[in-house]
Amino acid sequence: MPIGVWGQRRKRYLIEHRKELYAELLTSGKLNGYLKELDEQAQDMFSWLVQQMADREGVTERLNADDQMAWVGRMNSIRGRARETVNNEFIYN
Repeated sequence: MPIGVWGQRRKRYLIEHRKELYAELLTSGKLNGYLKELDEQAQDMFSWLVQQMADREGVTERLNADDQMAWVGRMNSIRGRARETVNNEFIYN
């Protein structure tokens, strides 16, 4: 089963920093299922955070229509903060 970007990041982290857990998941046959579930949860959290932050900060489609550069800059900031939160909660935990 395909594993998304969050699952790939977690796998890389496990290989580099949590070798015992990685080996346990791999040998028990649970690694792919674990990574797939983590990927789905992380993506859901990322999407939710981006939406919540955009709503709270007034980053709307109206802003996109009026000033695309401002919208892109603010959305990049929001996505970066959401990515950092998801990394701390799911990847490096």
